[in-house]
Amino acid sequence: MSMTRRKLMGGAACGAAALGFPRGAAQAGGRSSRIRLAVSTYSYWHLRGEKYPIEKVLEHAAELGFDGVEILHRQMTSEEPAYLNKLKQMAFRLGLALPMLSIHQDFVEPDHAKRKENVDHTVRCIELARQMGIPSIRLNSGRWNTIPSFDDLMKVKGNEPPIAGYTDKDAIAWCVESIRQCLPAAEKAGVLLALENHWGLTTSVETLLAIHGAVKSPWLGINLDTGNFPENPYAGIEKMAPHASIIQAKTYHGGGVWYTLDLDYKKIAGIVKRAGYQGWVSLEMEGNENPATAVPKSLRTLREAFLA
Repeated sequence: MSMTRRKLMGGAACGAAALGFPRGAAQAGGRSSRIRLAVSTYSYWHLRGEKYPIEKVLEHAAELGFDGVEILHRQMTSEEPAYLNKLKQMAFRLGLALPMLSIHQDFVEPDHAKRKENVDHTVRCIELARQMGIPSIRLNSGRWNTIPSFDDLMKVKGNEPPIAGYTDKDAIAWCVESIRQCLPAAEKAGVLLALENHWGLTTSVETLLAIHGAVKSPWLGINLDTGNFPENPYAGIEKMAPHASIIQAKTYHGGGVWYTLDLDYKKIAGIVKRAGYQGWVSLEMEGNENPATAVPKSLRTLREAFLA
């Protein structure tokens, strides 16, 4: 490992000081609140170009004083046990938790065989999370893919028409059925499935809550993403907050990769705290600014909002 524990402790203190916090704030900052702050590896790699090493994200997270790191599955360079164990041990040595593995899968698919492929992929990712000691995975509903380009989907704020001959009601039924098929593996592994308001079928908060309510399992939670609301984010956050298992907090320094939102995190923190939320808040920096400067700025914003 490139850094000793002593160097990392000093680096964390320096990182806290650079953010305007007193020495020791990296450790003490979360003591007055049960909310803990993580950073997603996605903050350093937006699914384009060469993958940013997860090992480096772990080192940055420790230096800055984050409590944990959310791992993006597509950013992993292997699924072999040696790689999984390397990340797990590195996080432990750096004093970091690994609260969630964010995966991609799609249950909005008329073909039963293709849905089964996505169920199998999800079950495999549940096992990856178990091996790394990760207690939850981010789950997508999926989307119709009638607008092939994600960039074009963002232009219409996720409002994608169904495949001819089908309706959103069909898609909801497929999602409920597929998630139920994943539940035995999730329960056996002790890994919570966290359904996100991700662009696609669950762009609609009402649809997301309908799926969650229909599945009705303690092993299906909700991942509240602050940046994935087509209209008023605060109204959507208020509806989701009582059901949230984990929160992903978007920031857009340097302008967003796909879009930019001006989110009031003190207002958001007030909403989720009134709903009784006490879990993880994971940063997804989705701006064009270099993460070396944008992630520390984002950490300051989240600390001031959620840990004040």
